[in-house]
Amino acid sequence: MPYDEAVQRLLDGFVASLPSVVPLRALWLHGSLALGDYQVGVSDLDLIAVLDRPVGDAAALQALHRSLEVAHPLARGLHCSYLLVSQLGDSSLRHPTWAHSEYFSRPVTAVTRRELMLGDLSIYGPAPSSLLPATTDEELAAFIRQDLETFWYPAARRWKRWWADVWVDLGLITVARAGVTLADGRLITKREALELLPSLGAPTAVVADIYHRRYGPAAPPAKAQRDGAPRRNPISRVRRGFAARRFVRSTIDGLLGPG
Repeated sequence: MPYDEAVQRLLDGFVASLPSVVPLRALWLHGSLALGDYQVGVSDLDLIAVLDRPVGDAAALQALHRSLEVAHPLARGLHCSYLLVSQLGDSSLRHPTWAHSEYFSRPVTAVTRRELMLGDLSIYGPAPSSLLPATTDEELAAFIRQDLETFWYPAARRWKRWWADVWVDLGLITVARAGVTLADGRLITKREALELLPSLGAPTAVVADIYHRRYGPAAPPAKAQRDGAPRRNPISRVRRGFAARRFVRSTIDGLLGPG
């Protein structure tokens, strides 16, 4: 797929440098890059590096990421997990990851695995379809239900965090996307989720605000556009956060059912 010139320079530099630090077999794209919804300066650059052997020098790998962040303005959004080729079939394992300017471990979820197969995009080495086992609809649905129940539902009780854009944005988009996947197994983009949210009863002013910040001056969904974006002051942030988390909780209740 075509990239913005700045994105291409960043990816080219990463591909050129990474094999000298880790035993790289392949480098794959997922997230908005794989689904065709990448927005420069807004979306993260989500990658999976497949390795023949474990990361040998974690300090050198972290130094590479930090140097990229100094050299490229977009590199702070470059997130990469490092998986052994021998462990690609086990979604329960945690893997070394660089994200949000930190080095830690996390699993590669069923959603990520499905995104990898849908996009089937490699910028180094073989494509995901040649190495990665398929994720079944049952595995995908089970992960989404667990994520809603154990992460998003408890998170909606902690009202202060919903003052922040990131929680409002991801919360509404996540439950909209989850509903579609649980209904028919499809993964939809963030844009598609935002266009769907008004019909689900989401607070329209909040949807308009998210749409505007992600996609710029283009018109938001028609129903949301009437309300416009909420003003940025402490009271409106509290009201927006309350409306967002109430919608998230009620939507999760509907998706998961009683008990």
